[in-house]
Amino acid sequence: MDGSTLEGHPIPILLSEEQHVFTLNEEALEKVLLQDHIKDRNAVVVSVAGAFRKGKSFILDFFLRYMNHMYGNPHQQNQNGWLGDESAPLQGFSWRGGSDRDTTGILMWSEVFCTTLANGEKVAVILLDTQGTFDSESTVRDCATVFALSTMLSSIQIYNLSQNIQEDDLQHLQLFTDYGRLALEDIGKTPFQKLQFLVRDWSFPYEASYGEEGGQKILDKRLSISDKQHPELQSLRKHLKSCFSDIKCFLMPHPGLRVATNPNFDGRLSDIQDEFKECLQDLVPLLLSPEHLVQKEISGQKVKVKELVQYFKCYMNLFSGDDLPEPKSMLEATAEANNLAAVVAAKETYHQMMESVCGGPKPYLSSDALEQEHFKCRDKALEQFRLKRKMGGEEFSEAYRIRLEGDIDVDFSQFIAHNESKNIFKAGRTPAVIVALIIVFYIFAQIFNLFGLYLFAAIANMIMIIAFVSLATWAYIRYSGEIREVGEIIDQSASLVWEMIMKPVYQLCVQKSIQQVAKEATKQMMTRQDSQLNGRINS
Repeated sequence: MDGSTLEGHPIPILLSEEQHVFTLNEEALEKVLLQDHIKDRNAVVVSVAGAFRKGKSFILDFFLRYMNHMYGNPHQQNQNGWLGDESAPLQGFSWRGGSDRDTTGILMWSEVFCTTLANGEKVAVILLDTQGTFDSESTVRDCATVFALSTMLSSIQIYNLSQNIQEDDLQHLQLFTDYGRLALEDIGKTPFQKLQFLVRDWSFPYEASYGEEGGQKILDKRLSISDKQHPELQSLRKHLKSCFSDIKCFLMPHPGLRVATNPNFDGRLSDIQDEFKECLQDLVPLLLSPEHLVQKEISGQKVKVKELVQYFKCYMNLFSGDDLPEPKSMLEATAEANNLAAVVAAKETYHQMMESVCGGPKPYLSSDALEQEHFKCRDKALEQFRLKRKMGGEEFSEAYRIRLEGDIDVDFSQFIAHNESKNIFKAGRTPAVIVALIIVFYIFAQIFNLFGLYLFAAIANMIMIIAFVSLATWAYIRYSGEIREVGEIIDQSASLVWEMIMKPVYQLCVQKSIQQVAKEATKQMMTRQDSQLNGRINS
């Protein structure tokens, strides 16, 4: 890899429409997150949010270089290290210099990076780029929506700031501290994972040095609580610390005048100051190396990649109104998504277990055996749903348990139909019944003709002709797949004749045959016993 060759591309997930309306691109989202090789892995979601024109996409593209080097195709890795060649343009998420915004909505990188952690857990790393806040085209609600979705969905939220951490930067986190307080009361678990303040163009290295150590010094100062502060400011700082598992800060130097003033700057390392590049080599591994990856958790449980789809949908429904949602509504939306994810996982377990019993090429299973397997698989799925830690309490989750049972019953009816289609006797029932009718009424017609009952013979011949036409029509429908409604009528009629007439006659004949065989066997046994008794007497 030369630093500019990337396999993926940015995909718009949250679309910014006219009239300040956001829509979720569900098709694109599912295409990325429901890929077979990643959907069952635990999710690591890395998102960069903050004010517009402060280099969010620019820094994300260096993340991409690192990810490709660490987790991408080893044959494409650069021998010069993850930063790549000095002369390679920077590519990935769209970025450019200037004063106008470039990114709108939320973008997701199409390539999801897979790795296995030291403890053996398989994770998938997802990168998100967000629309910059507080530009001239966005309302406060637009900014809050993008920032909120980014924070709610990420496991590593990078808060990209310019020059310093100011009080209004902390105020933008107020919504999440209120949400976090409610979540803590509800589940007793920290709702968010890692918040990384990234201060760009830090101009006071004499106060605090560039990098993590200086960043921690500034962060401790900004988050310190004193009696002189207003109670609201104290509360904000207290709750901020309690609703994120980890809060860090990193101070970055300015990348250099050639980056800021050259309109043709394309991201080449040769145009960037060495100090900035040195900090990059410290920052990126601190966030994205295997030992520092942070998995997404909700209600204290790790979230799988496929489950993120449900959270995206629920949060979008929440933020689609005209006003910003209350923290309580955000908690309810999270609980809804959490329970729906549990339902989907339990349904998948049921479906997989039933597939192993009667799905695909599996042979036909008797109705009783299939029903027993259904109850066994259903109980397993319900037990999985019950054991999964969920938000909202027992009463809230009860509705989703009932929904799960209903969905399982629907699935079971489909498995019944699929299983019945494998029954060769039932599959051939219709032609067998029709052929039997033709033979029977042919015999009746001959008998009626023999005794001069011509009217009855004509009726028998008419029924025989109708049966012939029905058989030919049924065969054509099965071959061509056309006029299937007529085929269903023929199948239903044949089933009715079988159930009402032929089956009882068949069972009666079988029963008489069994009785006759039993009678003959009993007679032979008694004869044998008499012979043995006579032999003993004679001896």
